[in-house]
Amino acid sequence: MEPLYGYAWIIPLCPFGASVLLGLGLFCLPGATGILRRACAIMSTLLLSVSMVISPNLFSQQINGSPTHQSSWSWIPHKNIPLEVGFFIDPLTSIMLILVTTVGVLVMIYSDSYMSHDQGYVRFFVYLSFFTASMLGLVLSSNLVQIYIFRELVGMCSYLLIGFWFTRPSAANACQKAFITNRVGDFGLLLGILGIYWITGSFEIHDLSERFDELIANNGINLLLANTCAILLFLGPVAKSAQFPLHVWLPDAMEGPTPISALIHAATMVAAGVFLVARMFHFFKALPLTMSFISWIGAITALMGATLALAQKDLKRGLAYSTMSQLGYMMLAMGIGSYRAALFHLITHAYSKALLFLGSGSVIHSMEPIVGYSPDKCQNMALMGGLRAYMPITGITFLFGTLSLCGIPPFACFWSKDKILADSWSYSPILGGIAWFTAGLTAFYMSRIYLLTFEGDFRANASIGTVTDAPLPSRHSLYVGNLTKDSGNVIHTVPQFVQDEAVPNKSFGNVRNPSSSSPPKRNLRFPEESDFLMILPLVLLAIPTLFIGSLGAPFLREGFSSNLPFNWLDPILVYSIKTNSEDWLDLVLDSVPSIAVASLGILISLTLYGPTSSLPRDLREGIDPEATGTLGSLLDSIYNWSYYRGYIDGLYNLTFVRGMRTLAKTIYSFDRWIVDGIVNGIGISGLFGGVGMRYGGGRVSSHLIGLITGLVSLLILLIRNAGFFSNISHEYYPLFFFER
Repeated sequence: MEPLYGYAWIIPLCPFGASVLLGLGLFCLPGATGILRRACAIMSTLLLSVSMVISPNLFSQQINGSPTHQSSWSWIPHKNIPLEVGFFIDPLTSIMLILVTTVGVLVMIYSDSYMSHDQGYVRFFVYLSFFTASMLGLVLSSNLVQIYIFRELVGMCSYLLIGFWFTRPSAANACQKAFITNRVGDFGLLLGILGIYWITGSFEIHDLSERFDELIANNGINLLLANTCAILLFLGPVAKSAQFPLHVWLPDAMEGPTPISALIHAATMVAAGVFLVARMFHFFKALPLTMSFISWIGAITALMGATLALAQKDLKRGLAYSTMSQLGYMMLAMGIGSYRAALFHLITHAYSKALLFLGSGSVIHSMEPIVGYSPDKCQNMALMGGLRAYMPITGITFLFGTLSLCGIPPFACFWSKDKILADSWSYSPILGGIAWFTAGLTAFYMSRIYLLTFEGDFRANASIGTVTDAPLPSRHSLYVGNLTKDSGNVIHTVPQFVQDEAVPNKSFGNVRNPSSSSPPKRNLRFPEESDFLMILPLVLLAIPTLFIGSLGAPFLREGFSSNLPFNWLDPILVYSIKTNSEDWLDLVLDSVPSIAVASLGILISLTLYGPTSSLPRDLREGIDPEATGTLGSLLDSIYNWSYYRGYIDGLYNLTFVRGMRTLAKTIYSFDRWIVDGIVNGIGISGLFGGVGMRYGGGRVSSHLIGLITGLVSLLILLIRNAGFFSNISHEYYPLFFFER
């Protein structure tokens, strides 16, 4: 099986080839590519499926005990700084390859239906294939330079996909915000890479880790310098994995198509930061100060993400803050040394959150014909409710993902999160308390999202009122339709840009032409289940969401210590093998606190938002801080904290955006009025001087008079200057005083 390692380069090459072919076709033959756009999507999916088939074979070799493999080629030969490219295959690489390819294929199948109406259908698959290739290249990278290059490619693809509907101002702003925020982190990453090379003399991850251990053992390194370089390196994962304080881009990134949210902002790209920390774990582990810094950043991020998700009305934005919180859990586990539990949670969370995002896309897809394509409406949970009756498969699979994120056994995230909580308590009671409290908040806001969306009564009809038969704008278009209010009911008027032709969509028929006399094909006042291509990925993702976490459970590990993946996979070993009742008792006792706090969060959510609850659906409705006293003030403060994103976006806007604009205006004014003023003043003086001299008539006598007058004036000034004579040597005195 050893020769199979030599073909690992095919894994990123397949999606890259699909991206190049589709891009060339779209550029050179746009008409033919548009006609064959369904074939383009099938080709992209099939080529990525080839990578998905190869990845489990590498995975099986690692299960069977094959050693790690590294292949490299000289890229820039230089005697002082040789640069190489290659790929590195170990247990971490093999499991990440499976994760990226399986989620990628399911997202492509889902996107074929979700994006079928869109004019940028082929362009979407070009970007999607190129992103997948870049992510696979990142996972296979063997050195820091190669990781940095692929991280930049991943960031570029994220920029293109977040701003896919670039005619929408919010999407254009969101992609710029994500790009700039990640550049801040990547600049720190670049400085860290250069500093580590200066310390160890190598970019190869395996070599630099060994050299760094030797330097630490021999006291041959300045620990302050090493910690500074490590923290700078960590800035890259902070930005990419949306950790505090560089987390502000992730909620706005939900402006992109929902399949992108499932692939990039749940399962792969945001996990790239955790992956880099895992890849460099042996380097970080030798620096306790850096490890403590990582753990506290993770704990703060987990708690902040959970609190910001408490009162979100936007379905996707609530899931985005949930992603931020769970990534904080992973960083916390990395910082306390629980390397295996962190990466196990990365895998369980990736499948669960991909399921949730695709489920939200199915909901949004069905709500759009009813309330419109504006994200403020089709993603607003206040207009949903009772969708499980209309979309049973979407509702059940979304419930699986919700229970998994809440940490309810036997769903996937229970096993990984429970281990993180137990290790956090063992490492520090403070960190353990933060992680435990965050678990309760997670159960509350995830249950809230599910209850507001799928349970109770459908609220869109009562909230929106009468919806006219006018066609609504498509997602990719700038939403410029006017909204008018008539007796409290919001009525859509015809947007300016809507064309006369109907917009085809398989899941809910055609949007009717207002000039047509034929009635609508169906009643758009109630949602319907999505079509097969959107439901199939949900069902398939529900399988690992339900079962993959149990691979770390004792009852499946007994007697299979050499074959189960989480036994051999070094980064993801969760529990030691438990073969007696005492170990089972320890497992149960460790699980009781996490299950208890999760159950409490779900119970509170059911009380506030359950189908039988009479309380307002909006956390702020009915709250009068003056009338309700301390509790009302507390709830109002929680709502404001969540609604205004912890005031961090406003602070950044005031400090950086407005501050930079003020600084730029000040520099511009200084350059315009001072620097340019001096230069322009000299030029104008010369101009006026020349004009004045021109009126001398051009006679030689006039010029001589002016010259003599200037020389005499200069001589008088020199004579009147007493200090002038003290600086002149004695031999020059006769020149001025006619001394003999």
